[in-house]
Amino acid sequence: MNGTGTGTGTGTDIGTDSTTHPVIVVGSGPTGLLLAGDLAAAGGPVTLVEKRPHRISNLSRAFGVHARTLEQLDARGLADDLMATGDTITGLRLFRRLSLDLGTLESRFPFLLITPQYEVERLLERRAREAGVEFRYESEVVGLRQDDAGVDLDVRGPDGVTVTLRAEYVVGTDGHHSAVRRAIGVDFPGVAVIKSLFLADVRLAEKPEGVLTVNGADDAFAMIASFGDGWYRVMGWNRRHEVPDDAPLDLDEIKEVTRRALGTDYGMHDARWLSRFHSDERQAPRYRVGRVFLAGDAAHVHSPAGGQGMNTGLQDAANLGWKLAAAVQGRAPEGLLDTYEAERHPVGKAVLRSSGGLVRLARAQNPAVRVLRGLVSAFVNVARPVQRKALGQVSGIGYRYPAPRGAHRLTGTRVPDVALTGGRLYEALRGGRFVLITPEAYDDQGARKDRLTVAHWTSDRRMTVLVRPDGYVAWTADSANPAQIEAALTAHLGD
Repeated sequence: MNGTGTGTGTGTDIGTDSTTHPVIVVGSGPTGLLLAGDLAAAGGPVTLVEKRPHRISNLSRAFGVHARTLEQLDARGLADDLMATGDTITGLRLFRRLSLDLGTLESRFPFLLITPQYEVERLLERRAREAGVEFRYESEVVGLRQDDAGVDLDVRGPDGVTVTLRAEYVVGTDGHHSAVRRAIGVDFPGVAVIKSLFLADVRLAEKPEGVLTVNGADDAFAMIASFGDGWYRVMGWNRRHEVPDDAPLDLDEIKEVTRRALGTDYGMHDARWLSRFHSDERQAPRYRVGRVFLAGDAAHVHSPAGGQGMNTGLQDAANLGWKLAAAVQGRAPEGLLDTYEAERHPVGKAVLRSSGGLVRLARAQNPAVRVLRGLVSAFVNVARPVQRKALGQVSGIGYRYPAPRGAHRLTGTRVPDVALTGGRLYEALRGGRFVLITPEAYDDQGARKDRLTVAHWTSDRRMTVLVRPDGYVAWTADSANPAQIEAALTAHLGD
């Protein structure tokens, strides 16, 4: 099949699948699974293409789920199931002196959930399958072209045969080495912030006091997180021993670094997995080229500080899913798809800056920088507004999206899980629809019943709020009449 526009071809003869797929998602990590599940739940056929065989690895790197991600999972009926797989912590301690009290978060989830990434993936895959997502495993993207009407995606299957799939939209959630990103010609500038890290899953003869143990001493850093099933994730680095990712690694080296950083290795034994890697800070300058989008690690990668990588990708998916669904259904207002990059790129940049800053402070060798680190820690500990901002960034609940000029001050902000007549807001969001919260009865005559849920405050609050499917304020007014409400609904949902 011939194609025009951005992308690359395979240079070989290929077959063609005559089906036009509304959306093809490439990559079945957490970001891709959440996005595909959202699109399928909205009623559209979705195909998920994955290069790897079908298996959810128990060796994944992420292990922490922050408050904002748990809120998004709650809006999909998954948070309680995920909570059962791990343990929670309410305090984060950095540089020995800097403490963040997650228990003060204004959220139903004022903590960090420690659970391995594979538990997140299991829940998201189950939801995606139940919603009807078509999975194509052992299928590698080898070419992409697009035109004004759609995208041609060349996919080589497990039999070695390459087939062209036609889609209205394609989303690359295929990780750091994204084939989709390369195919649309988007750079991935950045640097390696930590040149040599190790990861291991081990058993311990002695149980640490907390769910998460972390510390750095001189040139060594180590962190131990409990998975709750007898296995522990160990991560660390040795500044004196920075080697390539493929350099040999054994348990003795991990134990030695852990003893230096934590004072003990807790009797580590029976490692089921050992790995070296380096940590990059990179961000794509664009998250959209035509009908192709990037999300998750395909769009940005961060240092492990703060545990924000997987969480940021899941927030990308929550932002993009309802917008793509509206576009496929022909109901997207003008410019809606452009707001994905406009809203998420600044967040990715902020995470890059904050996580990178934490790593640089943690690794500081210069005495002056260490003094600065102590001053910053002391200031954050006592300055409540600064602590709130830091908590909002780490947990994800503090980010807000740009609002049009003249909009209400709350437009673009996250809406907490407020009480409504008949339940909670995040229960009302489980239908994937906008939620209109009004103090008065409002009847849209059923014209938008598949896109809108009408709810009411349990209090005497007079504000009217239109909440987007991802839990952010689309429009609000301190008081509003039916004509104003109708105008807002038309602008955001169409007729």
